[in-house]
Amino acid sequence: MPWEGQFMAIISSTIKSYVAGFLDGDGCIMFQLIRRKDYIYGYQVRASIVFYQKTKNRQHLEWLKSVFGVGYIRDRNDEMTEYTVVGLKPVIKILKLLRPYIKLKKEHVAYSMKIDKRLAGKFSLKKLIAAAKLVDKFKELNYSKKRTNTSVQLIEYLRQHKLYPRND
Repeated sequence: MPWEGQFMAIISSTIKSYVAGFLDGDGCIMFQLIRRKDYIYGYQVRASIVFYQKTKNRQHLEWLKSVFGVGYIRDRNDEMTEYTVVGLKPVIKILKLLRPYIKLKKEHVAYSMKIDKRLAGKFSLKKLIAAAKLVDKFKELNYSKKRTNTSVQLIEYLRQHKLYPRND
């Protein structure tokens, strides 16, 4: 990616601190298990960061997108606008950049780093399951009531498709 090595060197500590506060207050760090029929193990780990603002303040999100150079902006129907960055690599890079300044979402960042560490290197089923168990923690961290894809569902899917041994 063209932005990978560029943005970290040019962002001042003042801007990093501001953006970290923005993320703490009007942002969300999410890790989810997403059902994917085209994946051999049926699921993927999706990482995302979302910043929220009233649509009348959209320019703040446009500025933030220009700082990171990744992601997309979407106007919702409820007069809110979202700036979203999706993907493990860009999310982890942004979190590493902001980590020293994060206050309220320190636990989110810590679990994000653990998930990244579990998925590093050559992909394997063992790594996917270990990461999925950490992803489950985001349900509690984000007060998610609707999350249905969990490590339990992943393991059940794997057993149904004879990709994971039963402990019967």
